[in-house]
Amino acid sequence: MSKWFYVNFIIIIIVLWKISSSYWGIHIILGGLGFLFFMFNWMRHAMFATIRSDITRVQKIKYAKASKKAMPFHKWTGSIALLFIVAHAVTIINRYGFQPNNYKMMFGLMASIILAFVVLTGWLRLYRTTVTKRIFHLSLAFTLFYLIIIHILL
Repeated sequence: MSKWFYVNFIIIIIVLWKISSSYWGIHIILGGLGFLFFMFNWMRHAMFATIRSDITRVQKIKYAKASKKAMPFHKWTGSIALLFIVAHAVTIINRYGFQPNNYKMMFGLMASIILAFVVLTGWLRLYRTTVTKRIFHLSLAFTLFYLIIIHILL
């Protein structure tokens, strides 16, 4: 297994702990659902990292088949994650107002903007796939992953 499976598992445990130890408002539920849809897509990165690692051919085929089954849903789960995160942001701004001096809100805003670009580049890759688009999409996804972690930990 790739180290990304373990990193993702630790992040999911931290998120579940933070959600379970706080007030369950609609904004928390929407953010948690958006996070779960994002993590479903991000786990594909862990699968590909595992496929590229030094494992047996039989295991590589098993992971590739599992990833291939999830592929038709990849763009849609990313789009659904974006919808949940936009709803999360709207409820937060309605409840607390826009606070540009709040680090958590600013990292969340940056993450939602990056998520919009990740979804956009994912859909653009459907029409014409190039290496540059793939690298840009993956680079944005890595940036998004780290921004989400900072947003959650603040």
